[in-house]
Amino acid sequence: MGRARILLEALPYIQRFRQKVVVIKFGGNAMVDPALADSFAADIVLLHTVGLRPVVVHGGGPQIGELLARLGIESSFKDGLRVTDADTLDVARMVLVGKVNRDIVGAINTHGPLAVGLSGEDAGLITSVARDPELGYVGDVESVNPAILHRLLAEELIPVVSTIGGSADGQAYNINADTVAGALAASLHAEKVIYLTDVPGLLEDVDDPDSLIRAATVSELQRKIADGELTGGMIPKIDAAVSAVEQGVPAAHLLDGRLEHVVLLELFSDEGVGTMITRHPHTGDTRGATP
Repeated sequence: MGRARILLEALPYIQRFRQKVVVIKFGGNAMVDPALADSFAADIVLLHTVGLRPVVVHGGGPQIGELLARLGIESSFKDGLRVTDADTLDVARMVLVGKVNRDIVGAINTHGPLAVGLSGEDAGLITSVARDPELGYVGDVESVNPAILHRLLAEELIPVVSTIGGSADGQAYNINADTVAGALAASLHAEKVIYLTDVPGLLEDVDDPDSLIRAATVSELQRKIADGELTGGMIPKIDAAVSAVEQGVPAAHLLDGRLEHVVLLELFSDEGVGTMITRHPHTGDTRGATP
């Protein structure tokens, strides 16, 4: 009976989100733990099977750092971002496009031949510009042309996007994956953008995993950033989530990628398991519902 109740609880959310685009940023432990990576791949195929239209976005900072170390290329950082010279960019492209992307595509396709890998350079998907000359080939999203994603989704395929973008003159840039996920969600008019992290979600006290903020508005988060209440690695995710919601995505979610099937639990259960970010206060009696 317990399993039947779970399925019945999921039914209205499956019906509500059918044919809706959901952009999911895959990273952290969920990416490097083989069991979690396989669980994630199965979940993506399940979403597709019940009628959602998932788009996966991934980075690969730890994998890039590992290969740079093996090649004897030293990394330096400025404001938490890796300074990317030409050699480092070559490694980043090899890792993101040639290794991590292929691994994710392969994992999804063991559950069904649906995933197609591409980068922001393909078909002019992401036009990028340099963020800061001192960072080298680290880019920001200048514009998105989602035509290739629309075509893949129309063919009922699952795009898996690595975060290398190209400038108008053909120069490649490595872009923060959180930023890319938010930009793609906005351009696709996605129903949701989901960020997998290595924490339960947004915490009121970073040292207390039980202090989860279950729901927050854009204005509340902007105030927390201005007041210095949010710092460190969570800020890029919050900035990307806020930007996506401000551009029309109904909800962004910060989830604990260390938890198996966390995407399904957030989308298809009444209570949800992470932090939901919306433009206006969420007054509904369910978490999965779009505000």
